[in-house]
Amino acid sequence: MTGPHRAAVLGSPIAHSLSPVLHRAAYAALGLDDWSYDRFEIDEAALPGFVEGLDSSWAGLSLTMPLKRAIIPLLDEISETASSVEAVNTVVLTEDGRRAGDNTDIPGMIAALRERGVEKAESAAVLGAGATASSALAALAEICTGPVTAYVRSRERGDEMRGWGERLGVDVRVAEWAEAEQALRSPLVIATTPAGATDALTESVPKDPGTLFDVLYEPWPTGLAAAWAAREGAVVGGLDLLVHQAVLQVEQMTGQASCHVGRLRAAGEEALRARQSGA
Repeated sequence: MTGPHRAAVLGSPIAHSLSPVLHRAAYAALGLDDWSYDRFEIDEAALPGFVEGLDSSWAGLSLTMPLKRAIIPLLDEISETASSVEAVNTVVLTEDGRRAGDNTDIPGMIAALRERGVEKAESAAVLGAGATASSALAALAEICTGPVTAYVRSRERGDEMRGWGERLGVDVRVAEWAEAEQALRSPLVIATTPAGATDALTESVPKDPGTLFDVLYEPWPTGLAAAWAAREGAVVGGLDLLVHQAVLQVEQMTGQASCHVGRLRAAGEEALRARQSGA
């Protein structure tokens, strides 16, 4: 493909997305001066029209909520990873006009954990049961050798998590949210809940905690992450996930191995500091 190359993140709401900051930092590091990356407020109803309107200058799309499943019928092919959780966050537009979907959240989670030295876990706990929780289970299928306990607010959510476990080959056990403080004793805890949902657990962090993976990045640190760090437990944050999945997206869209994890993380941290200061 000659000429300018375009990529973007789509979703609704989208104004908060750090993806443009991360991808542009990667392009700068790779010397890709003719590449651009933007964001577009697109909901499920507008998605088909937007995709059909893309021309040959487009190289790829990043998808966030609520589009990760809505995009699937519009694709020509989907990777095994994305199919396993029925969620696509990456679309590569090939030179022959095909649309290939993938999920970089799952390998991004694994890479973020490995960066903190977590290669395997004997057991794990997942707080929450939304779309991110299914990706967490897919990542745990690769690194957890024992059971995974999901702490959920409803029987329906529990059934969904059991179903995902069966599909992904993970031994999922379900517990009520009222018992969530027990999750904190697990060697690996993945919090997939919205902001504020785990604040009540901060007083229950054990004296010698394992690893916490809190998928939020704003506001940061969350109350749970701060309490965890105060107990000298290992903490992996949402920015770590965002950076690692973005690295994989850049590699797929540009065809170049970026591996600029540190540069992307620094760009993301700077952007978050600017938001917090009101700049």
